[in-house]
Amino acid sequence: MNRRSFLRTSAALLAAEQLSHPALYALTEQAPAITPVEPALAPWAPGYLEIHHIATNRGNCALFILPDGTTMMVDAGALYGTTPYLTAPLPSAERRPGEWLGRYVQRRLKLSNLEAIDTFMLTHLHADHLGGIPPQSKPNAAGYIPSGVSDVDAIVPIRRVVDRAWPDYTYPLPATADFQQNYRAFLLARQKSGMKVERFRVGANDQFNLQHKAATYPSFEIRNLAANGEVWDGQTTNKLFPELSTLKQADYPSENCCSAAIRLRYGKFGYYTGGDLPSDSNYGRDPWRDIETPVARACGPVSVAVANHHGYFNADGPEYVRALRPQVFIIPAWDSAHPTVNVLNQLFSKAIYPGPRDVFATLIKEENHIANKKTDDLRSRAGHIAVRVDPGGATFKVHILSNQDENDRVTATFGAYTS
Repeated sequence: MNRRSFLRTSAALLAAEQLSHPALYALTEQAPAITPVEPALAPWAPGYLEIHHIATNRGNCALFILPDGTTMMVDAGALYGTTPYLTAPLPSAERRPGEWLGRYVQRRLKLSNLEAIDTFMLTHLHADHLGGIPPQSKPNAAGYIPSGVSDVDAIVPIRRVVDRAWPDYTYPLPATADFQQNYRAFLLARQKSGMKVERFRVGANDQFNLQHKAATYPSFEIRNLAANGEVWDGQTTNKLFPELSTLKQADYPSENCCSAAIRLRYGKFGYYTGGDLPSDSNYGRDPWRDIETPVARACGPVSVAVANHHGYFNADGPEYVRALRPQVFIIPAWDSAHPTVNVLNQLFSKAIYPGPRDVFATLIKEENHIANKKTDDLRSRAGHIAVRVDPGGATFKVHILSNQDENDRVTATFGAYTS
């Protein structure tokens, strides 16, 4: 079949799909229409920005290919086991989630003659962001159990790691969980072979630089917004959590509260991601626990925002939505409670901000779909979500790629959006 015939056939199939699932594909007011489906996403080329939210159903992971070919990954989650809350891992359980992540990255980089991940950024120390311990597993010769980020590194070498807790991992309490200790063992082993490890520097805009042709793209910037309760306010950084000495240990900031957050800018295009930052203030008792709100306000309006904490009930509050007011929300989901009803109502609320917006999720379990009618308004409920920004950042599209196998078929394309 030639390209023209394929596109005609794809358009016809898409139209039929829209008729059979009208709620899934219903257009948001003033939102860009679905465009004809391509057989595969074109390779990255200089000047483009790609952000791939990779869907294995077992944790968060995003691959960035920046305009000059610098590569970056944010998180590499890997959960194991079978519970009523989880969906089967995709493409299958034949490989560990981190291996699927690494293979996806390898395919995208190979298409554009790229070879490694320049920087891995970990938002916080939870298994669905760095990799849990696989069942019945033993450490390798290097002293760690491959999972999550270390599985990715075995397939596509990681040159540098940045996280919120290096080097001591003691705030607010020592990181002693088995998967946290395993992650640290991986870092120590890889340092010996040349990998660099750094602590996330709040307020910095030079920790995630373009590494090849930065001068060619002067409008590109990644700003470190927050970590460990320290938040950049546009001028300086402020510590918003109480001193630990004033708290009972049971009331210490949670790991989610300590998540690292960044804002990416490329021309007029903006993007926010902040791990699992919450807005829950313990029913008003602890206002400082709503760390999400000051971070969102520091970030300001963006084109695309990743939902905090998978769209769970204690995040993505009205002030987060009001401050960011993006055209596109992306929900990295893997649980039957991702996202919750209150969060979707907030993301879609025209009372919070009146502009058009589209919401995408990497997964919606059928139980959630039945209980949460607002999921009918999502633009996509399954698959990898790839944001592709045109050179200069003025326009972008959102592509949905199948995660049923490794063919990376584009199943729907949305846009172009104007940044």
